Amino acid sequence: MKPQHTGTQQLFSNPVLEKLTRTHIAVPVTIFFLYALGLCVWNVRYTDLQAGVTIVLFFAGWLTFTWVEYQVHRHLFHLDTYTTWRKNFQYMVHGVHHHFPKDKDRLAMPPLLSITIATLLLILLKLVLGDYVFAFLPGFLVGYAFYLLIHYVVHVYAPPKNFLKALWVNHSIHHYKEGDLLFGVSSPLWDYVYGTVRERHEVKNLSRENIPHEME
Repeated sequence: MKPQHTGTQQLFSNPVLEKLTRTHIAVPVTIFFLYALGLCVWNVRYTDLQAGVTIVLFFAGWLTFTWVEYQVHRHLFHLDTYTTWRKNFQYMVHGVHHHFPKDKDRLAMPPLLSITIATLLLILLKLVLGDYVFAFLPGFLVGYAFYLLIHYVVHVYAPPKNFLKALWVNHSIHHYKEGDLLFGVSSPLWDYVYGTVRERHEVKNLSRENIPHEME
């Protein structure tokens, strides 16, 4: 399906459901940062975790998010569509973004889903990690917030003239040339680990005729 650089796609005929599929980027990002801050405050006030342990767990949570981001993007958002149900599901959760990559209202998950996911993670991880969750989950949620910000920025703004440009180039190639490669958005780490990144010389040799000018 060829990407459209303008326009949008209605997913639901019901206006309420349709509204729930859209959000301004600031809403879920704010939710995740505030949720993470609240957990950090709880950690300081109501647990006995030492500062060193808290810091290690925070960054472990952030690193874990980058792995989850990669796995979800690769195996859920790009699942094989060999049935009608899978095809419709894939289009609703991610295919519509590939079809209309410039639709700013669909560059992040809706607020209701953001809160639900954060709360479910808190409940489930509390059962496994105990009080460690109040150091680990904030890192995970901050990683999620930065992923959303990076994803928004690479779609809306021109790339900078520094090392961060690689994030723009990688995501541009994923969208416009090689949809089965470069699944990492906030970090290319797991693409290297799992072998879904092109070699530098291969990237340079890719035709750029279908890549938007602002992504080059």
